[in-house]
Amino acid sequence: MPVQVLINLFIAFLWMFFQDEWSFLSFFSGYIVGIVVLFSLRRFFPSSFYLRRFIAILKLFILFITESVISSFAIIKEVIRPKLNVTPGIFKMETELEGDLEISLLALLLTLTPGSVVMEISPNNKVFYLHALNLPDSKHAVFQSQIKYEKAIKEVTR
Repeated sequence: MPVQVLINLFIAFLWMFFQDEWSFLSFFSGYIVGIVVLFSLRRFFPSSFYLRRFIAILKLFILFITESVISSFAIIKEVIRPKLNVTPGIFKMETELEGDLEISLLALLLTLTPGSVVMEISPNNKVFYLHALNLPDSKHAVFQSQIKYEKAIKEVTR
């Protein structure tokens, strides 16, 4: 993947050199030409096309922002109620992810999402122990987020 990025940058600078115009627009058009060239030559590279992974990272980031906003509104709704009616608790969640990067990324995303905190991960990296603010509602929301996050993480790392 880094080789593809460097080749694309080289094509963009070469394009600017041949156009004899050193501007951002010339560089951008050369970068687009480089993307087309690399996409047409993608079968000759051992790794997949690098923009596919970049788009997957962008999707994961957008997913995290939307999940964070949705859970923030749920937490705000709980906080502004006149009578606090929460049932905090701890539950376990199993995962299909493998590898330290995938496990760490899922744990961080679940912890950064308001209303849940990853307390511990089992030694075999297959079970998470989470603390939730409102156990019945948060547990369901965390399981839904887990499914979405695992799919997006697999697209990024595999």
